[in-house]
Amino acid sequence: MARVVRVMPAAPVPPPGGPSGRLPAAFHVAGAASFVDLVAGTDPSLLPGRRPLPAGALPPELDPPHATTIVALTYPGGVVMAGDRRATAGSTIAHREIEKVFPADAHSCVGIAGTAGIAVEMVRLFQVELEHFEKIEGAVLSLDGKANRLSAMVRGNLGLAMQGLAVVPLFAGYDAALGRGRIFSYDVTGGRYEERGHHSVGSGSVFAKGALKKLHRPTRGVDDAVATAVEALHDAADDDSATGGVDLVRGVVPVVAVVDEAGYRRVPDERVLAVAREVLAARTARHEEDTQP
Repeated sequence: MARVVRVMPAAPVPPPGGPSGRLPAAFHVAGAASFVDLVAGTDPSLLPGRRPLPAGALPPELDPPHATTIVALTYPGGVVMAGDRRATAGSTIAHREIEKVFPADAHSCVGIAGTAGIAVEMVRLFQVELEHFEKIEGAVLSLDGKANRLSAMVRGNLGLAMQGLAVVPLFAGYDAALGRGRIFSYDVTGGRYEERGHHSVGSGSVFAKGALKKLHRPTRGVDDAVATAVEALHDAADDDSATGGVDLVRGVVPVVAVVDEAGYRRVPDERVLAVAREVLAARTARHEEDTQP
């Protein structure tokens, strides 16, 4: 006897925009240049800082990876930003090759410190925010405008920061109106501060800042700025366990980016490795000279 298989009809798919089939009101606002505001008006839970979380704190064994040290410094005609490659979870090295420096758009970059997963998501949202504005307005947002947009996004993450999932970015770019590089730092409440010459964020920042104060020469060129950034990260790694140094065995070097009138570009790892070798060779020679009887 043949077996009869009864096929149940599929559940109806709800129309986009709800039962009415109409798009949410946010989609009908002319000139909505902010992608973040568009998402906030449509479904705020999609934003990194608007997701509801259960009460309490994560146990130590579930501590999420944290990104650590970022440095930035200006030179005539541009700015250099560099970040080490280590992510930590408590006292454990969670990742040895994480990238913490990203292009924000063609003439700016952003580095992350804090909870790595949320920070990377915030950077991606920031990239879309800048691209969305350019498409809607037909013009590029000013560097101050970009810094202000990032400030609002950091402020939106305050709820998660109060639960220990803070994100503290470092933003830099080339200001075409002024013809020079500029650096902006933030706190967890979204406070925005312009830095003069150089700055560092993250767990190793106190040591990196000390190195930058002694090594930074704002009148020298881009090659000197790249070498200074690498050496400052080396000093941070020497005293901060959460900051990764140059790994000559694995070939892991800091991510170094340059932003000038020509735009954003990442310095090739081979060049960064050569600079790191020069820094280590100079320090080795100095140490041998100082320890000779």
